[in-house]
Amino acid sequence: MASNAADGAAPLIRLRGVTKTYGEGGTAFQALKGVDLDIQAGDFIAVMGASGSGKSTTMNILGCLDVPSGGTFEFRGHHVETLDRDQRALLRRKYLGFVFQGFNLLARTTALENVELPLLYRGDAKKARHAAAMAALDKVGLADWWDHTPAELSGGQQQRVAIARAIVTSPQVLLADEPTGNLDSERSVEIMQLLTGLNRDNNITVLMVTHEPDMAAFARTVVHFKDGLVERIEAQHVPGQEVQV
Repeated sequence: MASNAADGAAPLIRLRGVTKTYGEGGTAFQALKGVDLDIQAGDFIAVMGASGSGKSTTMNILGCLDVPSGGTFEFRGHHVETLDRDQRALLRRKYLGFVFQGFNLLARTTALENVELPLLYRGDAKKARHAAAMAALDKVGLADWWDHTPAELSGGQQQRVAIARAIVTSPQVLLADEPTGNLDSERSVEIMQLLTGLNRDNNITVLMVTHEPDMAAFARTVVHFKDGLVERIEAQHVPGQEVQV
């Protein structure tokens, strides 16, 4: 299991026997075949595997974007598989942040306005939204770029804005899908250093899908998927990156 915390600590996330089947009858495809996984609060996990291995399906379930066909999914001790669509949306809004390979920023809005979006959807007041968004931009080193649109930012800066948007709600878990996939090697390292800093300094649990071993090396734990199952889990020692509980 992806469990690096002190013995006996209850995991933040627990999957037991999780299956996922798409389609029915002769056209059914079993994407997950019984995934068991424990994730401790404060860990930094890289999720790896070939296309079709089950890693993306697992991440969609962990992000409450999809539901398992079978098995149990516990988050903070609550059974997520029993929640309806609206309850899962509330869980996402309160506890989860998302970073995507393609940045997904609104083109005609400033960095500040992009970061404010989750707070706008939550119904926060304008003054509070502005303060929280500026604080998030400051954390990713872009406070001075708040009034720039995505077209005026480099790829690395755009991903920093996307990360600021993901952390503005103070999530417990950050799910990152190939966050360096559209960046050159130098910008990729900058983004990984930013993610490790957020993990270390803010105790945000990071779950990151990557196919790049160099990026996975920044994580404390690497979970390898194969044929719809967790094939193996490797603990890595990253200096200064001890799990906080």
